[in-house]
Amino acid sequence: MSAALRRGVLMLGLLGAVGLPAAAAPSFTRWVDPFIGTQGTGHVTPGATVPFGMVFPAPDTADRGWSHSAGYQFQDRRILGFSNTHHSGAGIPELGDVLLQPRAGQAWTEQTTDFSAVKGNEQAHPGLYRVRLPGHGVSVELSAAPKVALQRYRFDRPGRVQVLVDLQHGLHYVDGPTVLSAQVTPRVDGLQGTLQRRNWVERQVSFALRFSHPVQHRQQLPPRPGEHASRWLLSFDLGQSRTLEARIGLSTVDEDGAQRNLATADGQDFDSVRASADRAWNALLGRLRIDADARTRRLVYSALYRALQHPSDIADADGRVRGPRGEVIDAPGGVYYSTLSLWDTFRASHPLFTLLVPERVPGMVNTLLAHHRQMGWLPLWTSWGRETYCMIGNPALPVIADALLKGFGAGGAIDEAAALQAMVETSTRERPDAPAWAQRSWATLERFGYLPLDVQTGESVSLTAELGYGDAAVAAVAERLGQPALAERFRARSRSWLRLFDDQTHTLRGKDSAGRWRTPFDPVMATSPLKNPGDYTEANAWQYTATPALHDAEGFRARLGGAAGLEAWLDRFFSLPVPAPDPHLGQEALIGQYAHGNEPSHHITWLYAWTDAPEKGQRLREQIVRRFYGTGPAGLVGNDDVGQMSAWLVFAVLGFYPAEPFSGRYVLGQPMVRGAALWRPVGPWLRLRGQGPLPWLDAQALPARQVSHQALQRASNLSFRAASPRR
Repeated sequence: MSAALRRGVLMLGLLGAVGLPAAAAPSFTRWVDPFIGTQGTGHVTPGATVPFGMVFPAPDTADRGWSHSAGYQFQDRRILGFSNTHHSGAGIPELGDVLLQPRAGQAWTEQTTDFSAVKGNEQAHPGLYRVRLPGHGVSVELSAAPKVALQRYRFDRPGRVQVLVDLQHGLHYVDGPTVLSAQVTPRVDGLQGTLQRRNWVERQVSFALRFSHPVQHRQQLPPRPGEHASRWLLSFDLGQSRTLEARIGLSTVDEDGAQRNLATADGQDFDSVRASADRAWNALLGRLRIDADARTRRLVYSALYRALQHPSDIADADGRVRGPRGEVIDAPGGVYYSTLSLWDTFRASHPLFTLLVPERVPGMVNTLLAHHRQMGWLPLWTSWGRETYCMIGNPALPVIADALLKGFGAGGAIDEAAALQAMVETSTRERPDAPAWAQRSWATLERFGYLPLDVQTGESVSLTAELGYGDAAVAAVAERLGQPALAERFRARSRSWLRLFDDQTHTLRGKDSAGRWRTPFDPVMATSPLKNPGDYTEANAWQYTATPALHDAEGFRARLGGAAGLEAWLDRFFSLPVPAPDPHLGQEALIGQYAHGNEPSHHITWLYAWTDAPEKGQRLREQIVRRFYGTGPAGLVGNDDVGQMSAWLVFAVLGFYPAEPFSGRYVLGQPMVRGAALWRPVGPWLRLRGQGPLPWLDAQALPARQVSHQALQRASNLSFRAASPRR
């Protein structure tokens, strides 16, 4: 650990050894830097949003390509405009709806604006983004309410101005135009309309765009080849004013829904909305209070900010939403979450939600169940409410199991019987409408006890391993609900990985239907279906071998020969180099075979807790924080993956982690802050004290280095001591 991370500075009167919050309301948003992760592979946007908000206005510096999955790279020097929906930290570009670009005067050219001369004046804060566009004679500010995007333009001089409204614009995963059809109606104060779009998903977006001044003149620009949506040049006469404001309501349902969403911010001016956004962020960020130096506070609160941006509640103000089949449904409880990057976020993001935003957890699970009612299967990865079929396994299952095992179904908040039914159906019904990797091959799995490489062509080892945690999640919920036979069926299937464990290499290795190993075999060669196809998903044999520990760390340790065998395997894992690392194959942010830039590695340092050398894992985590998390735009090495990388950092700094995400337990390491306090919905705050290797919960030692979620909720103090107290 660096000296900077070891130094502790009392924060805002956190009462000595981190006690209750200070009486005066402190500012936590001041520690957030939205530009962290905006350069390189982090794919973060610095735009403005509220926690779990529907809209996310942000600058777009390019409209296609993997590097611009969020539409932005910090090093870019030109801005296409400002669109109003974004995924932050994802690996595939999508959304980017209703782009606006203001300009002083009335001499428009087909040219993006260059802001390189004032790049250093670009500013971002939770709920606010600001930039000066000298070539267009305007400063742009963005803010957001839960369902309304706001853009305010301050022009250099009063009089006539123009705004380009580009409805064809989007963030493109596929080549060429992505709008299938468009219906647009001019209004005195703006535009409204509905677009049918196809990119990563096929979706409908309706919008209502309202300006603070009436439109004086409108011009529809000629379409470019293949375009089906219009681009409008709107002219305004501001008189003696220099300010023009645009407000955008969006809806998955229809234009009436967009209008109602737009009305939710009526009566609030731009500054009031911005202040409300800051208060909302401050309230949630303030649920975690740390005693640390300034750099660590900046790292942690920026990470927590990113972790709480998504998933996005896309339900309309009246509770309607367009579901995964394109049908309008009633959102359960009036909320419906999308931007669900479940393969990433089941590992740490959703467990973090159960600690810091527990009021959101039932809504997230009920969204998953509503998706199942419409589709017949739980989701994999959703955007704007539609299934992307991205990634493998059954990652919604551990999210549901985690919530139920922690008691979030109490009082009927979640229908637990319906949840178990959805989990079983998703784990047994063949899915004919999905790609070959998505939620199918159950009969093959049960026939062979694994997925053979000559039957399941591509990703056979990764699929076998990842379906295992889904099966274990079903077993855990079935056992909770008093169905032991069902629990044993899925628990047995969750052990399929054992049939692929190769004693020669101590890795999971592909095997054909006759039981023959994959030959030739190189356990350090990474494969991916999009590049160098093989038995693994954005990883190699070493990196996927530890996947079963997500649901059975003790079984994984036993298969390696016990604590000493696990320690030796981990030592080898963290020292064996990766030849020719390729970030598109998940080989990024490397320590030996460990690839922190991709999620399959995220729990592996914590496995040292099941050995006699837990301090080795701690030293590695300190190295990961030091090397792969920074305070500049390139401060994330690897996609943030909709908050998973950020959630990992929050847990690591606090000294505990959900290494087995739906076990209801956390594995304990050592904090990287001197102390902390965690808000709880009932009772006093939980205080974390010390940085030693020996964990205690109140007066009870925790020699197994594990603590249950329920115990954390009841306790007053989680302390980390250098030595046991004398008797």
